[in-house]
Amino acid sequence: MIPTELLKKIRRIEIATSRLASELLAGQYHSAFKGRGIEFEEVRPYQPGDDVRAIDWNVTARAGDPYIKQFREERELTVMLIVDMSGSQGFGTNEQTKRELITELCATLAFSAIRNNDKVGLLAFTDRIEKFVPPRKGTQHVLRVIRELLAHEPTGNGTDIAGALEYFRHVQRRRCTAFLVSDFQDDGWEQAIRVVRRKHDLVAIDVGDRREFELPEVGLLEMRDAESGELVLLDTTSRAVRDAWTTQATADSERRLGWMRRHRIDRLPLQTGESFVETLSAFFRRREARMEH
Repeated sequence: MIPTELLKKIRRIEIATSRLASELLAGQYHSAFKGRGIEFEEVRPYQPGDDVRAIDWNVTARAGDPYIKQFREERELTVMLIVDMSGSQGFGTNEQTKRELITELCATLAFSAIRNNDKVGLLAFTDRIEKFVPPRKGTQHVLRVIRELLAHEPTGNGTDIAGALEYFRHVQRRRCTAFLVSDFQDDGWEQAIRVVRRKHDLVAIDVGDRREFELPEVGLLEMRDAESGELVLLDTTSRAVRDAWTTQATADSERRLGWMRRHRIDRLPLQTGESFVETLSAFFRRREARMEH
């Protein structure tokens, strides 16, 4: 039996994210990931109101009258949420942990998907595979995904992105859209992403917190690594210590961004305590514009 408090949390997230998906994002999601279609079907005579970008100029030249290409729209996608549940996801200094942000984001993506008649699945990981929920349709299935994101207690603390992607490749043989949601506090994942990207439409969602870039000036600060358990004592009254912290965090983030740009991996950066709606909406618009070109 599901505890009452958990049911309330699920209900709150359902109400908030379902509205976002239906009123704001569902149409954009469709345009960004489905577009006009993936399979050419036929040409037919141009009719007033048709998109002139669909004109087949070769056929038009031969026939002497304008013809447009028609595509068979892909009616059903599979969306996989590949979600990092490592210890660092419990961190958050803006009245929201990274895990809470991830849950709301994934719920919104899932509701957007089912409103477009798509399947949604979940692969949760730490330094091992924590949970696999096969892709299915329907509101009840999305509520199960939300429940797993909220309630699952990970057995691991570390992060193994490469291992999660290897598992994903074996369980998801057919092409799908995959959202890899992590803070990327791990090494050696680059090759695994490149391999997955060859077959699947992969979007990397990079979740962070501003305190990972800026240390507050609060004197001696004892910090424990949520994944390794290592303790570190920092003197935050030192400007040099604070600057070194910011420099290292910024360099790590820019290195990830640069690598993903070079390899044409879609990357969406998000911060705790900030609304992800406009960021996600802008990302959908950019993808739609790219598909049109």
